[in-house]
Amino acid sequence: MDMKALILSGGRGTRLRPLTYTGAKQLVPVVNKPILWYGIEQIVAAGITDIGIIVSPETGEAIRQATGDGTQFGAQITYILQSSPDGLAHAVKVAQPFLQDSPFLMYLGDNLIRDRLTSFVDQFVKQSLDALILLKQVPNPTAFGVAVLNDQGQVTQLLEKPQNPPSNLALVGVYLFSPTIHTVIESLKPSNRGELEITDAIQALVNADKAVMAQPLQGWWLDTGKKDDLLAANQIILDETPGREIAGHIDEATQISGRVRVGANSQVINSTIRGPVAIGQNCHIENCFVGSYSSIADGVRMVDVEMDHSVVLEGAVIEELHQRIVDSLIGRRARLVHSPKRPKASRFMIGDDCVLELT
Repeated sequence: MDMKALILSGGRGTRLRPLTYTGAKQLVPVVNKPILWYGIEQIVAAGITDIGIIVSPETGEAIRQATGDGTQFGAQITYILQSSPDGLAHAVKVAQPFLQDSPFLMYLGDNLIRDRLTSFVDQFVKQSLDALILLKQVPNPTAFGVAVLNDQGQVTQLLEKPQNPPSNLALVGVYLFSPTIHTVIESLKPSNRGELEITDAIQALVNADKAVMAQPLQGWWLDTGKKDDLLAANQIILDETPGREIAGHIDEATQISGRVRVGANSQVINSTIRGPVAIGQNCHIENCFVGSYSSIADGVRMVDVEMDHSVVLEGAVIEELHQRIVDSLIGRRARLVHSPKRPKASRFMIGDDCVLELT
């Protein structure tokens, strides 16, 4: 079966502002790799190499430049412009010329899941389904699309962000569809929020007695739309990253413990690094303590800094801070500089190109 994939990467990332005013949320790195790339790798690992990526006018070019034509992933990538954010089903409609009559896997580009997609693709193909949706039990189902299943695992009802949820099974941002979905979307009406909802499209398939099944995820699922989700994703991926890999220069005064990765041309001087930690290329780290679950991207300079459980993006400069940075997300090229006093630990979410002087 000639299956295609559609990755939705057009969202504006409003919950990660100010970080995403100047960049795509799907390119925010988790363990120094863009979130979007994890999805691409998952899809290719499931044997699907013809991938369309839905992009917006605001961030499409940045995603295209970072991700390329797919060669680095062993895939062929086609970029598809969705000029306005009119819903997930609208994105499928826009992608119809690319998808044509192929069955396809749809993946929301800011999701991270642990389960391999291969078994879901196999089930979809073997059972000749019209739709297969992935679900996860959540403590707060009012924030998600929610599914109700019968005893056979067939979907009987879907509700978008219900006030009184009939189940705690949330739709994970991964779906498999036969081309029948296009016919349904053609006759879909916009929801109360003015969007063509994918939940309405799947409900229409159910109402037409099409074969719509669901599978629960076994492993973790993270929607990386908020700072704390991103830090949690960073922690989980670091936990599952094996071994130690030191490509840069570590001086004799530096102490490294646990699983630590240091990229090429990076210098670590008179510092303590307590893994799991990922440090990118061309970094300068001096007189620092870097605690577990921290990721430091390429070209970062850190001098006289203590840090724990934080993510620092490309080209940031942090110097002579006298309080520990914890649970923080620090944007590209941000500058955090000297503070003469010593208040308690600080929490930051700092957008691209910011300068903070702490006094």
